Amino acid sequence: MPTEIVFETHSWSEDNERGYATGWLPGKLSSQGRQLAAELGKRRRHDGITAVFASDLGRAVETAIIAFPHGMDIFYDWRLRECDYGALNGRPAVEVHRDRAYRVNTPYPGGESWRQAVARVGRFLDDLPLRWSNTRVLVIGHVATRWAFEHLLNGVSLENLVLAEFDWREGWEYLLP
Repeated sequence: MPTEIVFETHSWSEDNERGYATGWLPGKLSSQGRQLAAELGKRRRHDGITAVFASDLGRAVETAIIAFPHGMDIFYDWRLRECDYGALNGRPAVEVHRDRAYRVNTPYPGGESWRQAVARVGRFLDDLPLRWSNTRVLVIGHVATRWAFEHLLNGVSLENLVLAEFDWREGWEYLLP
């Protein structure tokens, strides 16, 4: 039986406000981000979610804790992290993302490529049905997490994903066979 995955990005962070690409740094939610996290919890609280999985990076952890302060199992998983920008973690987003298409297969200095990040998230997807088949779960992650779901579950090419503008919305839904 398939696993239904509801994906939500972590809430708005202080680095988002300043225009920085946090990468593998923990990050911290802004006041607007904390408000959005509370709204996420209200929006998803009665949505049939059986468990919440979140990246172990600070901004995703904070989002999950605010959204679901009690009554929901939350599991933190490093495989759901953002792409590791290596030496560019925490640098201005314009600097980090200007050669994103090149970074599909070529790792950031001291970090990983987008393809490596997608493969890492893929290992999370491989494990999910072992315990969570025929359920509806929520995943709180990052751009790399969503791109992995789009690529691995919907067949969208990474080359197309890295060229598209980020289209934030209140969740994406996927089926994991």
